[in-house]
Amino acid sequence: MKKVAITTRCKKMLSDVYTPVGIYLRLRDRFRDTILLESTDYHAAENSYSIIAINAIAGIEIINKETLELKYPTQKPEKQSIKNTQDVPQIIWSFMDSFEAAETSEATARIAQGLFGYTSYDAVQFFDTISFSPKQNAAVKPATIANETRPSLPLMRYRLYQYVIAINHFKDEMYICENQVPGLESEVNMVESLIRSKDVPVYPFSPKGEETSNMEDEDYRAMVQKGIQSCLRGDVFQIVLSRRFQQQFTGDDFNVYRALRNINPSPYLFYFDYGDYKLMGSSPESQLIVKDGEAVVHPIAGTFKRTGDAEKDRQLAAELLEDAKENAEHTMLVDLARNDLSRISHNVTVKHYRQVQYYSHVIHLVSEVTGNTEKGVNPFSLLAATFPAGTLSGAPKFKAMELINSNEPTQRGYYGGCIGFMGFDGSCNHAIMIRTFLSRQNTLYYQAGAGVVAASKPESELQEVNNKLGALKKAIVLASEI
Repeated sequence: MKKVAITTRCKKMLSDVYTPVGIYLRLRDRFRDTILLESTDYHAAENSYSIIAINAIAGIEIINKETLELKYPTQKPEKQSIKNTQDVPQIIWSFMDSFEAAETSEATARIAQGLFGYTSYDAVQFFDTISFSPKQNAAVKPATIANETRPSLPLMRYRLYQYVIAINHFKDEMYICENQVPGLESEVNMVESLIRSKDVPVYPFSPKGEETSNMEDEDYRAMVQKGIQSCLRGDVFQIVLSRRFQQQFTGDDFNVYRALRNINPSPYLFYFDYGDYKLMGSSPESQLIVKDGEAVVHPIAGTFKRTGDAEKDRQLAAELLEDAKENAEHTMLVDLARNDLSRISHNVTVKHYRQVQYYSHVIHLVSEVTGNTEKGVNPFSLLAATFPAGTLSGAPKFKAMELINSNEPTQRGYYGGCIGFMGFDGSCNHAIMIRTFLSRQNTLYYQAGAGVVAASKPESELQEVNNKLGALKKAIVLASEI
């Protein structure tokens, strides 16, 4: 197939009077397929960008294990059969290789030269020989499972956007980047006009009815007890067992994102609008970062609840560093990250180990593991080797995922997957979809898990799940007050 030529043009503006949320609100009603990515890590120049992408012009969607859909600029979508599930990483990379982006000396332009999208947890079936069955746990009361008849999300979805607005907070600069493709009409002047507009359209949000869950508290404790027995038998060293909640609503769910970014500022803030569903979150953890020949993962394991008192939180952080269970869990998952990176890179190193990081509702232990990659390697094969994160599955991964599938009452879907950017140059920056909402059919879905080991206590793991979801539940309340 003839390659699709892309030329990326960027216009620079001062951004000191604009906010990413304000710009996004001005653009989202005029353009379809809009996304917003932010970070609170502004102290480092390389992490100081907010990105708004609008008007998808191409993309690839893995609908299920049998079917995918390709879309090229100015052409109609075409569906294809998947003959071998293990071919999917190469199929996506081959699709990306069908685009030829003109080289540019403008570093910001490269932010637009690639695909933004997500890989769901259940997409691991394309990366390994595991296969998930849709069965439900008979121990869970069917009446507690809400809205499980809805159609599933695409397992993977990545898109090329015509316009990418990149805001450099470190320099108070903004770039309006346009991916120009032959035969594609430009509306860049309208984009700039909307950005400069003073109107910021906002709409109310309100939760409706009571929060429900896919299991009761006693069901979750019983599932944790099963996980403990699996550890004692030696089936796994650790298993991450999760629980889903859902809340119906009326109005504009973007207010939930606005509230969440305020309550739980994190390195990865995102809002992806796909029309019939949205993914929004404030994730503290990267799935994989690949840049300039280096692959990086940041295992997060070991969690204490914050008190809101600075001195008490410092004492808790000191206790967390000494807690035998939490440290054993963290060490195990750092080793798993080292093993994952060793499969696809060399010179694997633990650069930072067991650093304490504070978030709005919890204290975490965080490490950084790096490795060097070969030039020209398929980033989706790198993603496959590290997916899902051990912090969302357990160790060993394969057996842990089998047990998760047999014990959790519903498919995980987006939860534990990853979301972000894949560059035509092989770069990758993906966050794990935790502290994340799925919004669909006027219902918010949110989920969290706890790492279960032989020494776990079911009540403590239940409370860990509640602690991790604290920010999301508060965001729903605050969103109704905006």
